[in-house]
Amino acid sequence: MKTLLLATLATCLGLSVFAVAQNSPSQAPQKDQASATSQLTTISGTIKGEGDKLTFVSDTDQKAWTVDNPETLKGHEGHHVQVKAQVNAEKASIHVAEVKMLTPSDSYKNDVK
Repeated sequence: MKTLLLATLATCLGLSVFAVAQNSPSQAPQKDQASATSQLTTISGTIKGEGDKLTFVSDTDQKAWTVDNPETLKGHEGHHVQVKAQVNAEKASIHVAEVKMLTPSDSYKNDVK
């Protein structure tokens, strides 16, 4: 009787280990698109204000980006700035993390590069 009980327990233990091994991912999880776009990107451009809505127009391609958090850019309307932002290309929007005012000499240095 003890042998039958031990054999049954060993079988149950073996099957449970096998079942857990089947559910374990064999590959490392891939980054989803949200985390891939969460990296900060440095972009220079001009802030355009239309009422409460602010738009960032990049210098390189003159593309207009909607600003997710316009409170970070309040007071910079019409200014030439450099921002560090998370870019969401699908929605054509940016989430600004840091703003730096550019002087005319900074703009010239960026154009020469």
